[in-house]
Formats: sequence, structure tokens, C-alpha cells
Amino acid sequence: MKDEGTGGNPSSDRTDHDEMTPPVPNNNEIVQSSEVEEAKDWRRDESRDSRNDAITTFKQKSINGHLHDDPCSTEKFIIHPKNRIYRLWFFFIVAWAVYSTFFTPLEFGFFRGLPDHLIFLDIAGQFAFIIDIVVQFFVAYRDGRTYLMITNHSSIAMRYLKGIFILDVLACFPWDSIYKACGNKEEIRYFLWIRLVRVRKIEAFLQKMERDTRINYMFTRILKLIIVELYCTHTAACLFYYLATTIPASMEERTWIGSLKLGDFSYSNFREIDLLKRYLTSLYFAIITMATVGYGDIHAVNVREMIFIMIFVSFDMILGAYLIGNMTALIVRGSKTENFRDKMTDLIKYMNRNRLGKEIRNQIKGHVQLQYESSYKDASVLHDLPVSIRAKVSECLYKPHIENVPLLQNCSAEFINQIATRLHEEFFLPGEVILEQANAVDQLYFVCHGVLEGVSIGVDGSEEIVFQLNSHCSFGDIAILCNIPQPYTIRVCALARLLRLDKQTFTNILEIYFYDGRTVFTNLLQSKESQTTNKKIESDIALHIAKQEAELALKVNNAAYDGDLRHLKGLVRAGADPNKMDYDGRTPLHLAASKGYVDLVHYLLKVGAKIDKTDRFGCTPLLEAINNGHDRIVDLLANEGASLHIDDVGSRLCMAVARGDSDFLKRVLCHGVDANVRDYDHRTPLHIASSGGLYMMAKLLLDFGASVLQEDRWGRTPLDEARRCGSRPLVQLLEKAKSSEQLEFPSTLECQDKMHPKKCTVFSFLPWEEHERRAGVVVWVPRTIEELVNESTSHLKCSGSCILSEDGGKILDTNMISDGQKLYLSHNQ
Repeated sequence: MKDEGTGGNPSSDRTDHDEMTPPVPNNNEIVQSSEVEEAKDWRRDESRDSRNDAITTFKQKSINGHLHDDPCSTEKFIIHPKNRIYRLWFFFIVAWAVYSTFFTPLEFGFFRGLPDHLIFLDIAGQFAFIIDIVVQFFVAYRDGRTYLMITNHSSIAMRYLKGIFILDVLACFPWDSIYKACGNKEEIRYFLWIRLVRVRKIEAFLQKMERDTRINYMFTRILKLIIVELYCTHTAACLFYYLATTIPASMEERTWIGSLKLGDFSYSNFREIDLLKRYLTSLYFAIITMATVGYGDIHAVNVREMIFIMIFVSFDMILGAYLIGNMTALIVRGSKTENFRDKMTDLIKYMNRNRLGKEIRNQIKGHVQLQYESSYKDASVLHDLPVSIRAKVSECLYKPHIENVPLLQNCSAEFINQIATRLHEEFFLPGEVILEQANAVDQLYFVCHGVLEGVSIGVDGSEEIVFQLNSHCSFGDIAILCNIPQPYTIRVCALARLLRLDKQTFTNILEIYFYDGRTVFTNLLQSKESQTTNKKIESDIALHIAKQEAELALKVNNAAYDGDLRHLKGLVRAGADPNKMDYDGRTPLHLAASKGYVDLVHYLLKVGAKIDKTDRFGCTPLLEAINNGHDRIVDLLANEGASLHIDDVGSRLCMAVARGDSDFLKRVLCHGVDANVRDYDHRTPLHIASSGGLYMMAKLLLDFGASVLQEDRWGRTPLDEARRCGSRPLVQLLEKAKSSEQLEFPSTLECQDKMHPKKCTVFSFLPWEEHERRAGVVVWVPRTIEELVNESTSHLKCSGSCILSEDGGKILDTNMISDGQKLYLSHNQ
């Protein structure tokens, strides 16, 4: 059924949307409707007060429906389809359409040229339809896709000319006069059937009755079915009689009506019988034939009548199914129109019960009517299709509208596709407020078509237009991404087609596509600079960018800790940095190595993870693998060139010996750590093993080159510690190692100096005094302090009598000096 809002235009949009909607005119050809033009005119007011007054008036008129229903004011000679005068004309032309639709079959079947008393009526009807053709060139229409009111003369004319204009013109031809002028050629009369194109106006009228909640829906549907049935039988009756008239008068007894006898009455010379009686007889024949009851008193006589009756009865089966199906639908209920009526009835009851004002009533009715008439609900027909097909359809429909949105610039195609497949389409009337200032927001909107404005509302209620939104814009993004109240009120200026995405869905997509999420935040910060100078919003956006970075690092490390390779790959593909550190400075490689996930370590090395990064505790991934005993990962990292960096290695090895951790000790010694490293007391791991009687530890250290001759701060060697411990096997082991070591090195002190010489840096100034800093000298630590003082004074070319440490302590023995220590030459004794 056609929409009455098109004024009976033959190419008007279908409510049921079972026909292809007309193509969208070029943007250069579309001139915005009166509501857009009025909004533009009001924005050109000189002062803010006058502009606010204009906006208030615009909103008031929009709510009352004036802008939606009144004639177009900015385009001359344009008629709005809901103009009151045009609606009266529409009802007038519907009355003529009823006459023309029912009289055309009658004229074709019963008249060979109209009588004089009917010619005037026919001419008056054709003249009315000629006027209607002219009117159609000035009636605005709503575009089937954008649902915008098209008021451009050329667009309206082109649409009508490409549509049913030719049939409308042919229907207005005086075919009866042409028939007579052509010598009563029967073929001319067949053009009368073109006038049946006017039935579309009756369709539009009946559709309007169906949507009108003031009229009983069942009554409207039954009336429609009765009209369909009567028209079909009326047309069949006229065709039955026409078949009889095509036989010459001399052979009229070979027709169904010429051979008919009802009681004592005979229909011979039926052409001379009263017109009403002939019509009723034909109608009786059509009805009983359609009902397939056939009493036998009227039947086909010749072959042509038999063929026509067979065709008619076959059509009757289809018509009967249509009538029964519609009657069943009335009983079952649930059609789209009926659901709309039920919803509207409930809304009216609700508004009456709560005594809502006229303004809000009109706004509610207008929005529900828009939902019914617009096409966005047709997406429900796709629910039975697979998700993959529905996603492709949504991507095809909505992706062109969002890929040019500034918020999504430079984002990946996968990210935009994910958004496009989850969008919902909605329409909003002028004057509607979509988002209100200071309210929480749970929807992100993209503008397909229409004009909207961002309004800042002051404490005193004053309004100021901050920005305007057109196609390829977005709003609600600041409130959603920054978790703050909506900063501005968003109001519709012209009929708007919007794409909506709920907050939870958008947030879930951002959590998956982290790289695109950072791009979205950056785009948001850049795009809003032209709309606002609010530094708080800028700081909130920057804060959320930093927060997202921290959350990204946490998610990557969690995936590495849990061994979830699939999730980790997805995060890296989405833009996550495999070298991102958490709050403890640990990278995903640290965690994967510590947990022993060989496949994760392989993948992280493949995607460029840094192999020698240290965390807050000074551990590298190789050290983590050694600490946790993952030999395969240790070998893998070593083959990739990982080096073992251990802070205070002497203390770490001594502690490992004290714990009896031979596995750790063996791994670090195998990776090049010196077995003679010392702790803060100059004790080597062999000192600790000897003092604790740890025979196996001592043997392991000796195998890796530990020296028995090393002395600690108190001058004790590992052999001295073993003797104090009282472990005879350990003493024998160390004495044997000492003998072997003394054979190789002539003296203990000389061995120490050659194997492990120490160096120190001596300065000629004190660090706690103000003075000019001078370069120091690096020297090997001699055996006595006196030698160190003499060597330092000779190199620094200054006098001195003692050596001080960094904290001012006087050093009495060179054994107290650690390797690489900073020392200071002083005159104080």
C-alpha cells in the first residue's frame, strides 16, 4: 500500500517496503526542507538573544508539528504532502478515482459510446485528473533512503516523469471521443483500462484509514476486503456481458445471456432490455461463478465463454485464498499496521491517564509515526539469516557512512568493520533532544543525514549554539570514552538519520583493538579542539589514553603469565607492544621465561621482544629462567645471545650456597659467572660452603675454578673455614685443591694478585667540601696502605698521609678495599 504522505504519487514509498525504493537524488539536487532553511535563517540573527528566541520558536513549532506538516515556505510553489488544503484535494481526487475505477469496466462492457447525459460527467472527471497531474509536479516527497523532504522542483519533476506520469496522461485521454472519431474501431476501447492506474489513490486512502487509531481496525480491513471482492465481481460481470456483445445480433442465442430463460422471461434481444437488469444479471452470473456454486440456470454457451470462465475460476481460487488469509490475520492479529495501532492506542491511554501536555503528545505521536513509516525496522527481516550474512549486510549498508567520520580516521579496516556490523539505524524528527547536557550517556551516534546542533545551557537557562553536526559526524563520544557527563545538549534541526552503537559494545571493541583505541582517543582530542576550549575535557582524554596504555601492558603480561598464546597473539596483532613493562618493570618475556612457556618465548623473540631487559629487581629473562629451573628456555635465550646480568653477584652466589641451591649455582657458573666472586665481606661462595661443611657444594665450586687461597676481610681462607667446621672429608678435599693450586702458583699473595687484582680510583679532594673537582687516578691496590699513599701522591702530584672512604672513614688495611672503590687522599692523620 502506498503512503498517503506522497499525495498519491505513483512512485511513492511503500510502507511494507516490498518494492524497490527510488534512487537517492544527487546531493546537489536536494535542497533541504523548510525546517533546515528556517534554522539557517534564525542562526543568522545579529545577537545571541534573538538567536535564542528563534531557536525556542523553532523548537516549539517542531514539537507542535508545524514544521513537519505545514507547506514549504522557503521554496515557492512547493506543496507539503500534509498541507491541509492539499489533503482536502487528495480526498476530492480519491472520490473521482472511485468513480473512474468502477465506471471504466462498466463503460467498456455496456457502452459503445457514452450517452449524452454521461459525457459531461466523464469530461469533468478527466479535467480533475489533469489538474492533479499538474499538482503532482509541485508536491514534495520524502526520499526512500534518507527520509528527507525533497523540495527541489527538478528532483520532484524528474521523479514523477520517470514514474507513472505517462500512464496518468494516457488515462486522461477522451477515449470515447477518439473511438467515435476513428469509426468505432473496437481496438480503441481497450485503452480505457489504462484508467485503472488510478486505483493507487484508493489504496493510499485505505492505508490511511488503517493507520488512523480513531477508526476501528477490523472495520477498515473488512471494508477493504469487501471492496476488493465487489470490484473483482463487478469487473467480471462487465467482461461477461462484453463477451456476449461481441457476437452479432443474429447469433445472440449462442451467448450465455441470449440463450437465458428465467421462468417465463426470455433474454432474447437482450440489448433492448433495461441496463440495470442486464447489469444485475451479469453480476449474478459473476458472483455464483466466483463462489463456484453454479445453479446451472446460467452457464457458458460458446468456447470463448468457457475459456473465460476457466480463467476466472482459477483467479477466484487465488482471490479466495487472499480473502481467507486476510480474515485469518484479523483473528490471529499481529500485522505491522495492527501492532502500530495497538502501540499508538496504548500511548494515547498512557498520555490521557497522566495528562501529558499537547506539546509532548505531538512529539510522541510524531516519533512513533516516524518509526512506522521509516525503513529502519526492516532490519528485523534479517534475524533469521546467519550472523555472517547479517554482518556483511550491515557492513555494506553502514560502512560508507562511518569510515569518513573524524573519530575513526586512520583506524584499521577490521576495527571499522567491527563497528559497522553492530550499528542500529534510527530516525529523529526536528526539535527532538537526543542527548541532554550533564546526563550520563550510554550510546554513541554517527550522523548519516540531517542537521543537528550542540547547545551549551547556562546556569540561568540561556542557550548558546557551540557547534553544528552534519553528515559524517559523531557525538556522545566524549562522554563515553572519558566517562564524564554529556558536556552539551544535542538537538535535531532537520530530520536526522542516525546510526547508534551502545557503550558496552564500543568498549568491548576498543579492548580488543588497542592500537585503534589509542588512535580513537587521539582523534577525539584533535577533533574536539575546534569545538571547545575546555581544558578539563582535554586532560580527561589524556588521562584515559595513559590509563589505556597501562591496562594494555597489564593485559599483555597477564596473557604471558597465564601462557595464553592465542590471546597474546591477538593483542600483539591489535597493536600491543611486546616490550611494554608493567609496574615492576617486567616484560612479557620475563613472565614467560619465569613460567617456562617455551612456545610463548619463541613467539615473543619472533616479534622483536628485547632479550636483555632488566626489571625493577635487576632480573633479566635469562636469570628468571635460571631461577625457576627452565633449562630449555635457558638454552633458547643463550642461543639468541642473551647475557647474564646479576646485581651483586657475589652475595647472590653466597646466598645460593647457603640455601643449598646447587642447581642455580651450577646454571650461573655454566653461563660464565666467576666462582671466586666476593660479597661485602670479601667472602667467596667457597668460604660459605666450607664454613657450613657443604662437601658437594665445595666440590662443585672447585670444579668451576674456585680458589682455596682466597682470603676474606678477616684473612681467613676457605681451608681455614673448613678446619673450624671440623669436616674431615671437606678439609682433605680443600687441602688437595690447595696443593694443586700452589704447584701452579708460587705464593698465595702472588696468585691472588695475578688471578684477581683489584683496582681503585683515588682523588685528591674530599667530596663533602666545596672545591674545584679534579681528575683522579686509577691504580692497582697494593699490599699495604703506605704503598697506596705513596703511589697516589706521586701520580696526583700532591701531598697526603692517609686514605679515606666515601663516607669519611679512614682505611687501615688494603684488604678492606673492594674492587673499583672510590678513595680520597687526605692530609688529616
